Amino acid sequence: MSTATHRDAAEIGRTAKGPRAVPLLGDQRAAGNLSSVDTTIGNGLRVLAVRKANVPLVELRLRIPFAGADPLHPAMAEVLAETILTGTARRDRIEIDTELALIGGEVNATVDPERLSVNGSALADGLPTLLDVLADVLTSASYVDNEVGRESARLVERLAVSRTQPRVIAREALLKHVYGDHPVTREMPEAEDVAKVTPDAVRALHARAVLPRGSVLVVVGDIVPESVVSDIEKALQGWQADAEAAVLPPLPAVTGRDVLLVPRAGAVQSQIRLIAQALPRTDPRYAALQLANLAYGGYFSSRLVENIREDKGYTYSAHSGFEFTGATATVGVDADTANDVSAAAVLETFYELGKLALVPPTEEEVESVRQYAVGSLLTSTASQAGLASQLSALAAGGLGAEWLAEHPARLAAVTVEEVAQAALDYFAPVRFTGVVVGDAESLAPRLAALGGFTVGEPAQS
Repeated sequence: MSTATHRDAAEIGRTAKGPRAVPLLGDQRAAGNLSSVDTTIGNGLRVLAVRKANVPLVELRLRIPFAGADPLHPAMAEVLAETILTGTARRDRIEIDTELALIGGEVNATVDPERLSVNGSALADGLPTLLDVLADVLTSASYVDNEVGRESARLVERLAVSRTQPRVIAREALLKHVYGDHPVTREMPEAEDVAKVTPDAVRALHARAVLPRGSVLVVVGDIVPESVVSDIEKALQGWQADAEAAVLPPLPAVTGRDVLLVPRAGAVQSQIRLIAQALPRTDPRYAALQLANLAYGGYFSSRLVENIREDKGYTYSAHSGFEFTGATATVGVDADTANDVSAAAVLETFYELGKLALVPPTEEEVESVRQYAVGSLLTSTASQAGLASQLSALAAGGLGAEWLAEHPARLAAVTVEEVAQAALDYFAPVRFTGVVVGDAESLAPRLAALGGFTVGEPAQS
């Protein structure tokens, strides 16, 4: 039996001569020197192929703009994403799954108001098969009646469960409050609309909306980029259309105004969601704003987390971060709190916004968030999957591997003064709006005392 005694972190961190020295940070190296090709092939598809040969795998990310004005579009799009991989003119679902399994691969599809995403991975030497399956799906997905019926029924069940989740309720309430009837608010279809979707409607949507022009395919892995681009063009030569994939209409600007209290009777927790206009990655000031956001609530040692989690215990987690939709960028703040401290948490959240604007981050804070920003960027792109996903997100804004390689240098060049100005310009409390979802009977009097709140319609749950 061991007689060793337990030592806590403070004891482990000390030596006989005093506190153990923290090792210096190593040099932060950018995700540069990537062999890549960024081009548009004959059918109008933009292809970004990047060599990252640390493991003999390949990652694929296809992003197709997929907006639609039809009231049934969200339902049809969701059913399409659920069934696009269930069979083609040449393969049924089992044959697709079997061929992918033989190359250590998988493919999945998801959709949101902005895009249809088809993501896949495989052993590097299985890329020809992966591309063949992708081409087959894009050009001849069959959407047979029984598959559409089965997946639609499952989708209706999932929607019913999802719409009882507080975070989903808060997300839908926030989008509606900020963007009104804009298509971006329809992230989830209505269950009754899904029930109306027919296989013919899904096939018609595929024919008119699953288009190469305006779409982006990112391939990362143990590949030769120039050869892969040629292979992709050959594999996808049958995917042709004169029309261009449908882009989501520009979002209206977010303006600061009253926060909406969304009643949810009997709720024991509240969801706090705030939002303001921000800067896209293409803006020269984005790096400074990124550091200001980290200082406010973008990582665990941020001011907001230190205040309402560590100091006051109002929430288990609080966070602020960016969301990019087309050319538009917003910064959001979220926290879930118990009802009895929700008003206090809102007060402290706005207090920290004002404090960041008027008492900007110190040189020490800026250096800390700078190191975190560079380190987390390098960590997120260390794997092939992470790099592929990052490049796919950047491609949506017209950016590529060069931006990723150059961003650590931009972060390194940001001054304390630039971060302070970004904080003043973009984190002032008057720029924010949002929602608080919770029990109005207990919350309304307290939030009214703070001012700047309007009571809305009850949440549907």
